[in-house]
Amino acid sequence: MIIKPMIRNNICVNAHPKGARFYVNRLVDYVRSQKRIEGPANVLVIGSSAGYGLSTRATAAFASGANSLGVAFEKPASAKRPATPGWYMTEELERLARADGLYAESLIGDAFSHETKQNAIAKIRENMGSVDLVIYSLASGVRVDPDTGEMFRSALKPIGEPYTSYTLDPFKEEIREVSVEPATQEEIDATVKVMGGEDWALWIQALLDAGVLSEGATTLAYSYIGSDFTRPIYRDGTIGQAKEHLEGTAGELSSRLATIGGSARVSVNKAVVTRASAVIPVVPLYMTILFRVMKEKGLHEGTIEQMYRLFSERLYAGGKVPVDEEGRIRLDDWELRDAVQGQVRAGWDSVSEENLAEIADLEEYRSEFLHMHGFGFDEIDYDEDVDL
Repeated sequence: MIIKPMIRNNICVNAHPKGARFYVNRLVDYVRSQKRIEGPANVLVIGSSAGYGLSTRATAAFASGANSLGVAFEKPASAKRPATPGWYMTEELERLARADGLYAESLIGDAFSHETKQNAIAKIRENMGSVDLVIYSLASGVRVDPDTGEMFRSALKPIGEPYTSYTLDPFKEEIREVSVEPATQEEIDATVKVMGGEDWALWIQALLDAGVLSEGATTLAYSYIGSDFTRPIYRDGTIGQAKEHLEGTAGELSSRLATIGGSARVSVNKAVVTRASAVIPVVPLYMTILFRVMKEKGLHEGTIEQMYRLFSERLYAGGKVPVDEEGRIRLDDWELRDAVQGQVRAGWDSVSEENLAEIADLEEYRSEFLHMHGFGFDEIDYDEDVDL
């Protein structure tokens, strides 16, 4: 089959097998080009097949020589459709890790279920004994409660009043106004249920009860705060409520992990292109302007650069892990510098479809978007017939 990107409303609905594998090799090549980190030995990554989860797993394996178990919800290829991007990327990451003599395996299934948790525990016991780092990096819009069977769907909405701003179609190069009605209390509660810290806590408790957490084990969940541009729809909206719950859960988990000398933290990361962020109103326009500013200042990072910095300058730098006043690791520190946000503000206030190419870095955004689906690489012949 000859595969070309199919993009609808900032969502790419297919993936290229060779491109996806090439993407993973680029992540691994970056990590291998950096200094070795005396980091974790055995890692569990919940939400391991894309974005920050995939880059964390690559960093752990190829900077620290860590064995890893991933948990992800991906779909294999059929006779007519390619697999999801994360399916191909997971296969390639594990192939490369095994070639280095590392244990690397994944559970493909519902990370919210009790069954998946128990299967993960069995894999850890069989292949690693215990894990010293647990990463929680799920990005799902739906969760089925494992006890009641009730399904919850998250909502991407403001709270209290309607929100109106501008967003961007980076492929059509169109800026349009968007308005979103405020969430109901039911929608807020459902979003917290899906994206808050409840499932993270269930994972850690299950691992703790099973005795498969190493002495001094660390668990880390990923969050985002963002700037004033995205605050009404993100941090002050339904997702923000979920992120606050996630961050609050870290303190509770640290208390539970104290029995083994362990800790739980939240890492607040930089804005990057992911399948989830691409559909949030305002975010594509904000990020294209942000990327231009940060690249001009030599501060731009993708997921792999962020995760390598997390390991090398925060978690495993030696000594006490630097955190903010609320105990969070801040990797959004470069994004939120006054000088960066000041220039973003100037660009935001003056941007139009006529000057978009001058103010925003459309090429960087489009490249990162296409790359995470295996498209847009000069090294890949996209006119070639490929085996799904």
